[in-house]
This record gives sequence, structure tokens and C-alpha cells, in this order.
Amino acid sequence: MPAPQTSTAEVISSAVGADLIQAALRAARALGKDVADVPVIAIAREAGISRSTLIRRLGGTRAALDAAVAAAGIDPGGQAPVRTRALDAAATLIETSGLAAATLEAIAIQAQCSVNTLYTTFGGRDELLRALFERHSPLLAIEDFFDNDGDRGDLRATVRALYGLITDTLTREPRVAAAMLAEALARPGSPAIQNLLGHNAPRILASLGGWLSGEIAAGRIRDDVALPLLIQQLIAPIAVHLLIRPAFPTLPGLELPDLDTVCDSFTDTFIRAAAPAPSRKKKTP
Repeated sequence: MPAPQTSTAEVISSAVGADLIQAALRAARALGKDVADVPVIAIAREAGISRSTLIRRLGGTRAALDAAVAAAGIDPGGQAPVRTRALDAAATLIETSGLAAATLEAIAIQAQCSVNTLYTTFGGRDELLRALFERHSPLLAIEDFFDNDGDRGDLRATVRALYGLITDTLTREPRVAAAMLAEALARPGSPAIQNLLGHNAPRILASLGGWLSGEIAAGRIRDDVALPLLIQQLIAPIAVHLLIRPAFPTLPGLELPDLDTVCDSFTDTFIRAAAPAPSRKKKTP
């Protein structure tokens, strides 16, 4: 007897999880709104998890949750909220044409709203770009990784898991974070990039810097490298590789290894570079 076929609705609901669907429905009832209009933070709170964990479980966008609610036979609401439409529009513009193309006017046209509505929703372009970076960069996932995943005593396992997390985020479509990184390398002094760095650099220092400081104190990482340089040594190789990898020519003899091998290689390189220098014992006369 053939195995029963799994419906598309069951696949979608299973991928998101019944607990998140029910949390979204409870939050919608409590607020008196359609599911599509309930803020992500309210759903996360109802589910008893952090916002970053919820976003991670949804694959970086709440569209998966709305689709799962619809697949469960419940209308999540009409048109997506302005905030969602605007962030989706900005992501498309940046991925296809670069950061400069994401003007408020262009975003408003793509999102089918007015520029005034964008100002009301976000406060301005800088705030919109901050929200977009938060949605598509690895930063939320990195913070969640170090905040909620317990002891980090195994240095190699931690670095390898971190590289896997960064790889998953930077290769996910739309490749907004990679486009923003390219913009930072090309025009580091642009007001938009300076705004993003000013807002997010302290968070990176608190998250990655806090963990690295603990590793130094435990004697697992050398203590003679300035912390900002150590952070660069940790994340720059994998970030730059993922940025240039799609443009790498496909030529005989120049084939790149798969991403798992890349992460393993960069992990070993960092561990060797960051390892404390062996102590030298004094020779007895």
C-alpha cells in the first residue's frame, strides 16, 4: 500500500512549527489584529522565546509564519504591513542595484506606499536601513548564539559553529548583508555605512568581544592582540570569502572547495593564529 502523500499545507506548517502558529494566533487575538499585523516581538513573547530566536526559526523573515498560518486554513490578513513591504522592497533594491538605489522614493514605489508613510513607520532612511540590517545580517543570530547556547568551553567547536552561522546568513537570499558589506568596502565613509557602523559596532564588541575576552582570560586565546584586531581576524576571512565567492571565475584548476570545507579551513587557521604562544621554560644551569 503506497505511503500517504504529505500535503503542501502540512509541509509548510511542519517547517514553522505548530507552537509558533498557535503563538501567533494567541497574540493576534490578544491585540485584536490580523496575524500579519502583529509585531514579531509580540509573537516571540507569546511563544516564550527571544525575537532573534523567532527570526532564526523562521529563516530570517516572518513571511514563512504568515504562509504557515494560511496553510493551516486561517487568513493571516490582507496586504502585508507597510513595515514588511518596505523592508522587502529595500532588500530587493539593494540586492539588485546596490545601497544607493534604496532611496525612500524608490522604496515607496516598490512597497506601494507614500514616502510620508515610510517616515511615519521608520523615522527616516537611516532607521529603515538599520531595521533592514537587523533583519538580514548575522548580528541577531550571533547575539542569540552567545547569549542562549550555554557554555562555550570548546574553542574550535565554537568558532566552527560561528562560521557556519555566518555562512548560512550571508548566502541566504536576498543577499542584502553581502551587498551592504560590499558597500562598506567600496565607500566606508558614506553616511549610511557610518550610521550602520555607529549603531552596530558596540553590539558586535559586546557579543563577540565579550566571548573573546573570556577565552583570553581562560588562556585559550593569546592576550597580545588588540580586541578589535582579534574580532577582525575572526570574521574578516569568512566574510570576504563569501562576498567574492559568487564572482569567482569557473576555470579549470581554480575550483573553490565547498562551504563546509571552507569553514573548516578558516576555523583551523584562526585557531592556529590565535593560540597562545607556548611557554618557554628556563634552562637549568
